[in-house]
Parts: sequence; C-alpha cells; structure tokens
Amino acid sequence: MEKKRFYRTVAALVLPIAIQNLINVGVTSADVIMLGKVGETVLSASSLAGQIYFIMTLIFFGLTSGAAVLTAQYWGKGDTRTIEKVLGITMRIGILVSVVFTLAVWTAPELLMRIFTAEPEVIVQGVRYLKIISCSYVVSGITIVYFNVMRSVERVVIATVTYGISLVINVVCNAIFIFGFFGVPAMGIRGAALGTLIARIFEICVVVVYGWKFNDTVRFHIKDLFAKDPLLHKDFLKYSMPVMINELAWGAGMAAITAIVGHLGSAAVAAHSVTQVSRQLAMVVSMGVAASAAIVCGKAIGEQKEDLARIYAARFTKLAAGLGVAGGVLILVISPVARALLNLSDQARSYLGFMMCVMAVLTVCQSLNCVWIVGIFRSGGDTKYGLYLDGLSLWGGAILLGIIGGFVLHIPMPWLYMVLCCDEVLKLPFSLRRYKSYKWLANVTR
Repeated sequence: MEKKRFYRTVAALVLPIAIQNLINVGVTSADVIMLGKVGETVLSASSLAGQIYFIMTLIFFGLTSGAAVLTAQYWGKGDTRTIEKVLGITMRIGILVSVVFTLAVWTAPELLMRIFTAEPEVIVQGVRYLKIISCSYVVSGITIVYFNVMRSVERVVIATVTYGISLVINVVCNAIFIFGFFGVPAMGIRGAALGTLIARIFEICVVVVYGWKFNDTVRFHIKDLFAKDPLLHKDFLKYSMPVMINELAWGAGMAAITAIVGHLGSAAVAAHSVTQVSRQLAMVVSMGVAASAAIVCGKAIGEQKEDLARIYAARFTKLAAGLGVAGGVLILVISPVARALLNLSDQARSYLGFMMCVMAVLTVCQSLNCVWIVGIFRSGGDTKYGLYLDGLSLWGGAILLGIIGGFVLHIPMPWLYMVLCCDEVLKLPFSLRRYKSYKWLANVTR
C-alpha cells in the first residue's frame, strides 16, 4: 500500500511537471521548426540569441531550486507562513536579475551576440530578435519564480495548464507573424520574438489572477518583498546561493559550448540547435522526476522520516535509469525525421546525424545525474556538492578540452562535439558515490 501511494504521489507530480517541461521544449521547438523553414541564418541567430534568456532562466531555476530545499521541508512541517516569506525573498532576487538582463540587452545587444558568433548576418538577425524578446524578461522572471515555488508545495497543475495555453498562443502567433498570415506582414525572426512576448504576457496575467483570487494556501504578499528575517535570510543564502551559482555556472558552460560551436560556422550551429531541442525533449520526464524527488524526499525529511526518504531515493534512482534509456531511444527516433523535415545544408545534416547519436548515449548519464544532483541531494540541503561537481566536470573537463580540441588541435566538428558533451560521463561515478554515502540527507528546518 505504501509503495502504491508513493507511485500515485509521484505520478501526480511528475505528469504535470513533465508536461510543463514538454511545453517549454515545445516553445523552443516551434521557433526551430518555423525558423528552420525560413533559413539556416535566422535559425542560428534565434538559437544564439536565446542563450541569454537560457542563462537567465537557469538563475531563476537555481534560485527556486534552492528555495525548494526550504519550502519542501517546511511544507512537510506544515509551516506555510515561512514558505510565504521564502517566496518573497526569491521573488525579490528574481525581479532584480531580470531587470539586469533586460538592461544588458537594451544597452549592448551586438556585443552580446558577438560572444556567440562572428558572422555579421547572424549578429544582425540576433539583435532584431533580442530587442523584442528582452521585453519579456521581467514578466518571465515573476512567472517562473512563482510557479516553481508553488511546485515545491505540490501545486503543479496551474503551471501546466497556463503553459499549455501559452504554447498554443505562442505557436499561433509565431505562424502569423513569421510567415505573414491573415494579411499581417511577414516579420521573420522578429515575428518569433513577438509571438513569444505575447505568450509571456498571458502567463503573468494568469499568475496575478490565480495568486490574488484562488490560491489561499501559500499567498504572495507585497510586504514580503521587503521583509527582514535574519535567520531565514541566512538559511536561504546557505542553501540557495550554491544552487544559483551551480545553475549559473552550468548555464554559462552551455553558453560557452554554444559559443565554441558558433565559431565553427552556421552549419554546426544549426545542427547543435536541433540536437539541444532533442536533448530537452528526451529529458522532460527525467526533469519532472528530479523535481518530484526534491519535493517528496524533502517533505519526508521535514516530517522526520529519514528512513522513508532513503527508500524514496532508491526508487527515484531506478526511475531515472529507465527514463534515461527511453530518452536515448527517443533521440534516435527523432534524428532521421529532423534531417528530412528541416531546411538544412548537407554539411549540417551530416553533423546532425552524428551529434544525435552522441546525445542518445549521454542522455542516460544525464538522467541519473539530474535526479541525484537536482532532486535527491538538494532535498536534504546538500547543494554545495553539486556546485563543485558540475563546475569541475564542465569547466575543468568538457569546456577546457573543447577549447584545446577546437582552437589548438582543430579536431573535426563531430568528434569535437563528443568532447564538449563529456561532462555528464565524467561526473557520473562521483554522483553515484555521493548518493550511496547518504551524506546528502539532513533536516534543515528550524
């Protein structure tokens, strides 16, 4: 009976979260598919310009994942007022981060694009995209922070429904503005940015209405943006800052890999863009399992049921392994379809076939690492280990070797891609060792 309850609880959490992750991938996929029909240059430009938003959202994810260390355990303890205070702290930092990113894009869009590519036409198209999409950064920050904190207290359906409707709005608006349907002038890459902006505005409207009228369990109070609670601030910084730095370092690492690929030509960038979308698609359920592991294990620890938390962690590990294999198979299925449908050069198609095979193997490793580091370890407040492990494997391993291989040894692109993705393989044995040690398991509530 206990095992059945566990899997029912996990299914109730994982399914909406996985659908939400799938929807987020759908937004990216819509841009890739539609802009891929327009041409390789605009596809590359939107992908590279999107790295800025990607880094920003990783900071939000880091903030909210760190906050979830506290909120999940306080949820198990039944202390909703402390959760509201944590929401206020997280929202304050999230708004500040989104404002900084918006100002950076408005001030120096060309400089930001030059980080990722040296091709003039790609830079021009990327700047056009950034000038519109940057208007969505602040509203996106508020939406992501709110929904992610609600997720940690098992309120997951509202985000899924909201993002589902937002996806439909995004796809319809993209089609209208990119290709010029219903008498609207064809805007190309600017149409993709405008469609996404309209969808983001819809999302924040839902957040305001839901938070104000319907959510009476954990409410957002304006005063909590400015509240002072020294002990809670100390706990928040202790557990949230390592996660935020971890996600920022990981996001910067992904952006660095994209920048390395970006200097190898538009064919490499286009293939990399499609591969990344396929990777995200293959990981949607594993990411949902990782998020639910943080919630379920954290709640058990908050209820002082540590033996149960260990049992849950073992079950989540088995789920991660199975989902990793399934994700790898999915990438292999997508590969021929993507090469047939998209308007890519012969060189880009050749790159894409090899890169998808590499990604299929790495998805198994990533699924396990994600569930352990992002889910299980963080549920017990073990946030620093993931920071050290990701930093060393990514920056000291994949990126360093990629720079040497790409710009010193001039390794051919397909083989260089294997080097750039090796971080997931490097950290797997260390993640496994940490999981088996149970050093991650601790109650952090006061």
